[in-house]
Amino acid sequence: MIRIGTRGSTLALTQAGHVRDTLIAAGVDAELYTVHTPGDASQRAGTPVARIGVGVFTQTLRTALAAGECALAVHSFKDLPTAPDPRFRVAVPPRVDARDVVFSRGRVPLAELPSGAMIGTGAPRRMAQVRALRPDCTVVPIRGNVDTRIGRLDDDLDAVIVARAGVERIGRAGEATETLDVDTVLPAPAQGALAVEAVAEGQEHCSEEALYALTVLDDELSHRRADAERAVLSTLNAGCTAPVGAYATGTTFRAGVFGLDGSRRVTWSGEGEPSVEMGRDAAEYLRAHGALDLM
Repeated sequence: MIRIGTRGSTLALTQAGHVRDTLIAAGVDAELYTVHTPGDASQRAGTPVARIGVGVFTQTLRTALAAGECALAVHSFKDLPTAPDPRFRVAVPPRVDARDVVFSRGRVPLAELPSGAMIGTGAPRRMAQVRALRPDCTVVPIRGNVDTRIGRLDDDLDAVIVARAGVERIGRAGEATETLDVDTVLPAPAQGALAVEAVAEGQEHCSEEALYALTVLDDELSHRRADAERAVLSTLNAGCTAPVGAYATGTTFRAGVFGLDGSRRVTWSGEGEPSVEMGRDAAEYLRAHGALDLM
């Protein structure tokens, strides 16, 4: 029986549940194992992600994996540090929609919200781009699980923007006001993709069954595109909370860095099957055109 480590939030358990079900369908016995992380406590306290640091949601899971408490660990790929960790091997299951979605009172689209509207979102990347789109509105940072964030519409916010992948996975996408095109708000690198880790060969607690499970789970196309997008972050030495976006399809790749006040941006686009090398080239272009000043 493979034990799959996961955070205890509804979204994390749902994501890990999809991984478990895929393995069971392939004839691999699997069960979930909940690991409580410091990031969960900080989320309940409402502490901004940028203040508590990169990797807060992944480090405890990785510690449990390395210690043999579980054989696999499931992360949102965009939350993983970009520096390779030789202790682990990773698989990327088929990616879901990478775009962001708007929830709003009265289902009013982002472009039609009244001047002065309060818009909540958790990512500096989104905050920067929404401020550029709606400088007449107030954009505020929010934390919490998806249900908690959407629930703020009943309290103090006029709109909330979150990743579509999360609301799809918990079955609430049909309640969204609109899905934002990538030309409107560029997604985070690897948004919509999961990363499933196992202990690598030669490491203590390495499991042949777990390594086989990675081969069952991995989708080569999703993996390659997510790696290309994350190469933008790693080349810029940026973390998952940096105001950096990237999105790859089979024939196009775009990337951007955004000033937090919404006044400036640097963007890059290219054609061809995305690769890590293309991601690095994009980052070098962004760097040469002032991206570091915006970060």
